[in-house]
Formats: sequence, structure tokens, C-alpha cells
Amino acid sequence: MADVSSYVPSPPPKWVETFARFGLSAKGVVYCLLGILAFMAAFEIGGQSTENTERSGIFRTIQDMPAGNILLGLIALGLLCYAIWRFIQAVRDTEDKGSDAKGVAKRLRYIFSGLVYGSFAVLAARMVLGNSSGSGGDSRQTLAAKLLEQPFGQWLVGLLAVGTLIAGIYQIYYGYSEKYKKEVQSGGLKHEVEHQMIRAGKLGYMARGIVWLIIGYLFLQAALKSSSSEAGGNKAAFQFLENASYGSFILGAVALGLICYGIFMFMRAKYQPIHT
Repeated sequence: MADVSSYVPSPPPKWVETFARFGLSAKGVVYCLLGILAFMAAFEIGGQSTENTERSGIFRTIQDMPAGNILLGLIALGLLCYAIWRFIQAVRDTEDKGSDAKGVAKRLRYIFSGLVYGSFAVLAARMVLGNSSGSGGDSRQTLAAKLLEQPFGQWLVGLLAVGTLIAGIYQIYYGYSEKYKKEVQSGGLKHEVEHQMIRAGKLGYMARGIVWLIIGYLFLQAALKSSSSEAGGNKAAFQFLENASYGSFILGAVALGLICYGIFMFMRAKYQPIHT
């Protein structure tokens, strides 16, 4: 007689869920620190400036804490886990996005996210091992400079600018429309927890979108002027906000939104069902 257990589907691999939750937590730490540093810079608390708001500055802040190298090593491992989870989402289609044009586009977005956070993990690991001080300048200016050296370089930087602007607009739309609610509501959470997650996500996605819009605008300026010095990342985006009318308050509001995004990542790590 055949073993009945052979007809019972095996449970999903636990390690995938562990990677996802650990990765989301590490991402939450990074965004909370980014928001805190930006908020301190906005109001010059503790002499803080926007100089430390690039990813290397965030990692240096972690490294300067007690047992900083151990903490940064954990962050590096967590970001690597997040990157691997994103690749699994894309290749195995664990979110059931399908193989039509829309589904493939979303799965490609998972791959891009995995590559970005994988590069963050590598930078953090190199800093732990002492192979990089993280002081190699603005990585986006370097990218813009390399693209401008290529044939049709201005067009390449312009395309990158447009892509970043579209991504920023989508993040704002995604947050404002609360399209992420389905994921939150699928967890069977208490109403109060669900409401808090939705609110944190809304503020977080919109703040993230604003930063991406400014980075896209800076890349566009780099393309139009054929000057890599016009491009920039978080630091340049925050300086752009700080220099506007009521800049400290605008930067402070965006910083609080980024802290909300970090908190949303922590809540996802704890409550979101992970499909494997």
C-alpha cells in the first residue's frame, strides 16, 4: 500500500521566509537611520548635516555604535538575504504575477531591487572587512560620469533620469492610492495593527517617491548640461529640499516619512505572509 504521506504536499521552505523577514528587518534599520539622520540634518541637531545621508554615511553611523562592526555585519547579511528573496520572487514567481507583459515588468522590478540591495550588502561587508571606508564620493555622480563618456551619453543619462522620475511618481501613486493594502490585509491582523501599517506605508512610500523624483530631476540636469556633477543621491536630494523655502520643515517632513517607511518594513517583517 502506498504511503499516504507521499500525497501530502511538502511545506514551503522555511529558509525563504527567514531570509525575507531578516531582510525586511535590515531594510527597516537602514531606512529608519536614513530618516533620523535627515531629520537631524534638517534642524541641525547634534551638528548633523546631510553629508552622512548617503548609504556609506549610514553604514559608518552603524559602525560607530558599540559593537558597530558586528551590527554592520548583521545588516550586510540581512540586505543580502533581502536581495536573494527578491531574486526568488522574480524567478519562482512566488507572488503569482504571471508571464504577461505586466507580470514580467513586476518581476523585473524584483530583480532590479535585488541588484540594488545586493550592492548595498557588498558595500556594508567591505566596510566591515576594512576594504572600503565608503568615502569614494557620490556613486550616482560616478555612474553619470561613466554614462556620459559613452556614445550618446547624454541620452543614456536622460533615459536613466526619466526612469527614476517614473519610479518616483509610481511610488507616490502607490502610497497615496494604498495599493499595497491587499498585502497588509491578507495577514489577518487586528484592525488597529492593520490601520497602523497602512498609515506608515502610505507616508513611507510617498516620502520615498519624493526623494526619487528629486534624484531623477538631478540626473535630468546632468543630462541636459552634460555634467556629472549635477547628479546626486540622497545627500543631494536632501540638500535640494533644505535649500527650498521652508526647507528645514520640508526636509523634516520627508525624513519622518522615511522613518515611517522603515517602521513599515519592520511591521512587514513581523506580520506579512511570505509566499514561498
